[in-house]
Order: sequence, then structure tokens, then C-alpha cells
Amino acid sequence: MPDTQPQGLPTIRTIAMPADTNPAGDIFGGWLMSQMDLAAGSVAALTARGRSATIAVEGMKFHRPVKVGDEVSLYAEIVSIGRTSMRINVEAWRRQRDSETTQKVTEATFTFVALDDEGGARPVIDQG
Repeated sequence: MPDTQPQGLPTIRTIAMPADTNPAGDIFGGWLMSQMDLAAGSVAALTARGRSATIAVEGMKFHRPVKVGDEVSLYAEIVSIGRTSMRINVEAWRRQRDSETTQKVTEATFTFVALDDEGGARPVIDQG
């Protein structure tokens, strides 16, 4: 069954490089997770109109490896907004440089909390 490509434009698009590999020569899962966190953080900052921090990551499972040279596209969208937190789903997709075919690599839901200037939780949307 083919993957259903997300709608809209990716939040981040990057190229997997040799420095990002694990000892087996595949792209390190931690690198991919950090790219996903960057994409979710971008959406969180825009939504909260300020600083925010990751407090949880749910449901990450790697479906396929990412290879050196693959274009990695990260799609992030808000799932829900609470008083001080936001849940953001991120999907990671790969495309070989010489191919039009894309494949979903992984997805996860990131929870962010909006922060005030002192680093404490604040409302995502200012009610005042």
C-alpha cells in the first residue's frame, strides 16, 4: 500500500549528509528526531507567538531507513492546543535524489509548552 503524502508544504526540507550516519551507515535516528523537533518547534513558536519547549514525544516508530543524500521533508501540524501546551504531529518523508518517489520514514507527536521570560509555563494564546 503506498504512503499517503501529507497536504501542504513541508515545514523543513533538508538533505541527509554523511556526518549524520550511525555505525551501520544509515542516517542516525537521533538526527532525524532532532529535525522533527525543529519542525515542531517552529510551529510551536509561531502558534504561541514566542518561546516554547518540548516536554514529550509520543509514538515514534521508524518505518524505513534514511540514506545519505536523501532529501528529508518534515510536515508538522497542530493536533490540539491546551491552555499552556500544544500537541504537534510531525511526519518525516524521504526522497532519493534521483527519484520522484517519496516514502514516509516515521512520525511522532511532540508536546510543547509555551514559556514566559523566566522559563515558566504561560498561556499559549494571551486572553488579555
